[in-house]
Formats: sequence, C-alpha cells, structure tokens
Amino acid sequence: MMRRSGWTRPICAEIDKERVERQRLLFGVFIPGKRAYKIPASAAGPFSRSACADIAFFCPYLQSLMTTYKELLAQKEALDKQIADAMKTESKSALATVHALIAEFGFTAQQVFPWKPAGVKAPAKYRDPDSGATWSGRGKPPKWIADKDRGQFEIQ
Repeated sequence: MMRRSGWTRPICAEIDKERVERQRLLFGVFIPGKRAYKIPASAAGPFSRSACADIAFFCPYLQSLMTTYKELLAQKEALDKQIADAMKTESKSALATVHALIAEFGFTAQQVFPWKPAGVKAPAKYRDPDSGATWSGRGKPPKWIADKDRGQFEIQ
C-alpha cells in the first residue's frame, strides 16, 4: 500500500471513539475530516429528529456566537450610517472652504484643476490622389508613398 507524501498522525482509538460519540449525539452525523456520514436514526440517539436545525438549542456556545454575530451586524450597520453622516457634513464644510479660497484669491479652473490641452495635430503635407488619404510627413510612411518620389504627392 502506497502512502501519500507528507506526515500522517497515528489515530488514537479512544480519542476517535469519543469524538464520534460527541458528534453522533450533537448532530446525528459523524464528520471525519471533510466528509459527513449520516448516522441512521436508530443509532443517532435522542437528538436524531434533525441533524442541524436545532444545533443552536443543543449547543449553547453556538447560540451565543449567533447572538454575538447578530449584535455585531447591528453595530456595523449603525457605524456605517454614522460614517455616511459624518462624511456628508465634512464634505459640505470642505467644499465651502474651497469655494471661499477660490473667491478670495481669484483662482481659475485651470489653476485649481490643471490639465493639458489636447495635442495639436500636425497639418497634412502629402495627399494620395487616388484614395484621398493624407500624411503629415511624421512617423512611418504609408504604403501609397513608400519608396516613391514624395514631390508628386505634396500639397501646395
């Protein structure tokens, strides 16, 4: 029998029996690793009517976790609302400050939000009489003018 690579721990029979019994009583299922095996109702004991529906009833720790989780969600919603309100009021005051500074110093939109004007396109120097295509003389020459005398294509 081939072993998988990596270390595997030896299984202690007593610990496994205890874990199986605990899971059988709580959930009605035995969960070894990532698989869940349903235990028949006759062997599941008094809690077999639903495996997971009444888990909070049978496990007070999980019930307290759910209560805490719900409380945390409620706190998160309240904090999100407070954050939105604070941002709204602070943004109004910041905008008022910006308007006051612009009015005081007479800034223009270009000074406040600088941008570069669009690049100026070079005027066409050459035109193809057959297709009407033009070329500015910059960059790679198009096929219709490549390896030909450019004087005949010049625009007067």
